[in-house]
Amino acid sequence: MDNYLLQLSQHLGDRLLQHNQRIATAESCTGGGVAAAITAIPGSSAWFEYGIVSYANTAKQKLLGVNAATLEREGAVSEAVVIEMARGVLALAEADIAVAISGVAGPGGGSLEKPVGTVWFAWVTKNAEIKTELKIFDGDRAGIQKQAVVFALEGALII
Repeated sequence: MDNYLLQLSQHLGDRLLQHNQRIATAESCTGGGVAAAITAIPGSSAWFEYGIVSYANTAKQKLLGVNAATLEREGAVSEAVVIEMARGVLALAEADIAVAISGVAGPGGGSLEKPVGTVWFAWVTKNAEIKTELKIFDGDRAGIQKQAVVFALEGALII
């Protein structure tokens, strides 16, 4: 894991500890990369509740309570789905902050509407604050995943 990712995770942990808060993650295209970055920090159990990798739509539904109709209407890579993912893991974990990620990491799976590199993010707090953002990243699968992990952690610092 590179230095910036470790520093970012440590900074997030320090901030969460300072505010006596805990975070949970719901990840799809990053495959647990955010949770891995967080748990690379010694003592992260004091501020990281848990993470769910809900790669398949059935996992999003069964584990996080994402509505089948939302998936059908919007697709897995959508603002509506990441909001439901974040709310689902927040409720399960009883955490203070949740981050959710769903995207197309490639090399296949993209479309004209959602090309490879399309990633939706949602950050939700237990006080019902919601922030979402759509990013289009460049690069190969590993590069897109890494950029998404970094962006998710950076976003968690400012919600």
